Amino acid sequence: MYPTFRYHALANLSADEESALLSLGDREARWKAGETIQREGDTVHGFYLHVSGWIHSSLVMRSGARLIQKVHLPGDMLGTPNMALDRAADTITTITSAVTSFVPFERFRDLFYHQPRLAMLFTFAVQMERLSLMDTLAVTGRASAREQLARLFLDLHTRLTPLGVVSNDTFELPLTQEMIGDLTGITAVHVNRTLRVLREEGLIEQKGHLFQILDLERLQAIAPIRPRTPRFEPDWLSSSREGNSNAAAS
Repeated sequence: MYPTFRYHALANLSADEESALLSLGDREARWKAGETIQREGDTVHGFYLHVSGWIHSSLVMRSGARLIQKVHLPGDMLGTPNMALDRAADTITTITSAVTSFVPFERFRDLFYHQPRLAMLFTFAVQMERLSLMDTLAVTGRASAREQLARLFLDLHTRLTPLGVVSNDTFELPLTQEMIGDLTGITAVHVNRTLRVLREEGLIEQKGHLFQILDLERLQAIAPIRPRTPRFEPDWLSSSREGNSNAAAS
């Protein structure tokens, strides 16, 4: 079932809105680790709701180098930039086994007619994704490797916590050092060296895929950008009752 926590962080959902969100996608599709869900350049007809597992999106440069743009976690939407394109903007690949649910563009269009407030919240959630990419762009090449890794681990901690998979600041981290390097623009060798520094400073600990933040406050002090907090039910957002009555009137 698609996790809806990010929408609850933006507004109080009505029962109808919750139901519409949970029924937005097609039957769930299951993927093995390392499978490609979408290839850059594919013809597109919709986007994906991320139900479970770890997934990343990437681009291939003309040089052949791969650039991982983002690590996706359950509750994310995958491939939404393709709404403006005829062909897929990026490649979506599973890191672990994963589950997605496909949403045809036509069904998403109907959301604006039948659940306009929910469609507004969806747009709001996409803007939070844009802010995240803005922050990533701001620090890439302008922050030290230590600062970039601090920000990455804090971002993952924040995004995994609502899923209930963080305990004592510990969570599974299935990213290889090469993937972390692709995400941050740092070589795998430098990633390895920086991880060792963070461990020696008593900030993190890692045993296999099990990752722990030992000193959250100190790691937050290192991160070059402060975390973003979405505004809850902004004044311009209609109430759920208004949204439903407008839909009924149309």
